[in-house]
Order: sequence, then structure tokens, then C-alpha cells
Amino acid sequence: MQDIQLNVGTFTRSVLIHLARNDGSLSRAGIDVRETSVTSSPAQFKSLDAGEFDLIFTSPDNVLAYRFLSRNPLGRNLPVRIESAIDRGLGLSLCTAPSIGSPEDLRGKTVGVDVPGSGFAFVAYALLEREGLHPGDYAVEALGSTPRRASALVEGGCAATVLNAGNELRAQGAGCTIVSSAVDLGPYLGTVLASLDTPQAKNEDSKRRFTDVMLATADEVVMGMREAQVVEAAMLLLGLTETEARAHYECLLAPATGLIADGKVDRASIATLVNLRRTYMPAFELDSIEGALSQVVADRALT
Repeated sequence: MQDIQLNVGTFTRSVLIHLARNDGSLSRAGIDVRETSVTSSPAQFKSLDAGEFDLIFTSPDNVLAYRFLSRNPLGRNLPVRIESAIDRGLGLSLCTAPSIGSPEDLRGKTVGVDVPGSGFAFVAYALLEREGLHPGDYAVEALGSTPRRASALVEGGCAATVLNAGNELRAQGAGCTIVSSAVDLGPYLGTVLASLDTPQAKNEDSKRRFTDVMLATADEVVMGMREAQVVEAAMLLLGLTETEARAHYECLLAPATGLIADGKVDRASIATLVNLRRTYMPAFELDSIEGALSQVVADRALT
């Protein structure tokens, strides 16, 4: 029987997909995954809506915004569903360019974000505020996906941004500074696996099998069974040195920043996301989100 093709949109190349492809787990599940790197979260959700992606690795804040909020970049709501939690941010941190000596030097400088009204942008604003800098003390520029922002930070295209998934380590190796982490803001959910929840949705059984493979692979990593493969994959996919790749591996294992092997979406982390939005982009629809999680999170993923 021919494998079912699933098109998956990611910001940073997925180590989990790479591991599961190389060890044959995807093939045994009857799945052929075509992974595509996206340029920004609006582009990712536009492609999801157009049927170009079956699944996406994305921030849960994006899912909440496109599902519930009228003020999202596409200007319309989408029936997005979280299939599984994936990680707790993978080292999501505020990083500054080599030319910045201290956070105070960021006054009047440019902070790069995916888009100004996105979850990672809110993390940047909150971490900057902890350093004494408030919106208006710096300029904000949309620079797209995390790898793009990492390159911009190293090359002088912005003075600060938030980076994760190994991009923060690559930037640090190029002379940038890691200032603070999203874990300072409370329980945090960094990445979820999401899809459209419509009667016309295709490949539902294959999506479940793919989710199962991702969780099984994450569990093997967390249990310490895949260290050599993770380090090799991080070097290959993320452009990290061996030392950086080993640091990324440790990040994957850490409960506060790493992989979520059971795939559960916890309410405390959702509350952190909602509170960040309420602080930096208040909207009346936010009041209903926490009570409506059963509408947006698959039953087996909701705690």
C-alpha cells in the first residue's frame, strides 16, 4: 500500500520529523511527510486555510488568534484545532545583537518580530519590560520566521529579537547575547501540532498516526534514548556546532523548556499566553478563550 502524503508547515526544521523519518517510524505508520519551511505565521495559516498544509507546527497563540480573535493578520477566523502539544518553547529567549552591550542600549533601536501582534512578539515585549524597556522605547519591525530573525540579528538587521529551537544558540555562537528566557514569564507552551477542524478535512486517520509518531519519538528523546541522533540532526538541520547541538539536546530534555512527551495542553500555559495578549493587545474575545478550550484542543490532548 502506498504511503499517504502529509504536507507539514514548520518555521524551523523539525528534529522530531527527521528522527521519525530516518528510523522508519513514519514509513511504518504509512505516512510520507513533506516538510515545508514557512516565512511567517500569516503565510503559514494562509497556506493551511488553502489546503496546502495538512498539519502545522506553530505557536498555540497563533491557533488562539486565528480561531477566536477578529484582529488577526488574515482578518477572518479559521476552524483551527490543536492536535497535540509539542514543546515548552525550546529555549525561547530574548537575544541582542553583538553591538548591544546591555538592554539599555536598545532604546531607539529595532526589535525584530514575526508580526507585531503574535505570541513570540508578546514574549519579546514582556521580557524587554522586565529590563525596564516599554513599548515606545524601541521600534518594532516584522521580519518573519525565527530563522530569518536569527540571521537578521547576526547581520545587523535588528538589535534584538526572541529566538528558540537552536536559533538562539546559533546566534549566541555568532556573538549575540541571550538576555532572558520565556520561562521567566510563567508556564509556557511553545509549539503545538495543529490542523483545520472541518467536515471536509482530509487524511484524519493519517494525521492521528502522524501525531502518535511524533509523541512516541518525543518520548524516546526525553527518556534519553536518542541522544546521538538528536545531536546529529541538530547539527544537520539547524546548522549548530557539536557543542551547540548538545546544548540544544539538553534543552529538549528540560521540563521547563523541552519536549512534551504526553502531548497534553495544560491550562496554566494557555493562561500565560492569554495574559500576554491581554497586556499587549487586549480584545474582548480573550475573556472566552480559557472556557472554550474543548472547542480548539483535541480531546486526547486537553488536560
